[in-house]
Amino acid sequence: MDGKSIASFKEKLEKEYNWPALYVFKFIVPRGKEDEIKNLFIHHEVSEKASSKGNYVSITSKVMAQSSEKVIEYYLAANEVEGVIAL
Repeated sequence: MDGKSIASFKEKLEKEYNWPALYVFKFIVPRGKEDEIKNLFIHHEVSEKASSKGNYVSITSKVMAQSSEKVIEYYLAANEVEGVIAL
């Protein structure tokens, strides 16, 4: 994510949510990388589901986020995981 897309995303978050708010994160990661994403949400509810061929895992986590900045922090951290797709 570059600065312009982060600013645009932050603006959308500010319009759609009243902070603090429950935010649902969804990611798809290659098999074997799921723990790297799950570790970002260690104190939050996390569910996972393998793809039909088992090559990928979808990870969903519900977080009571305090601000749009916190949501962006999670996405930036997740973006460090090789092969991750944020939904």
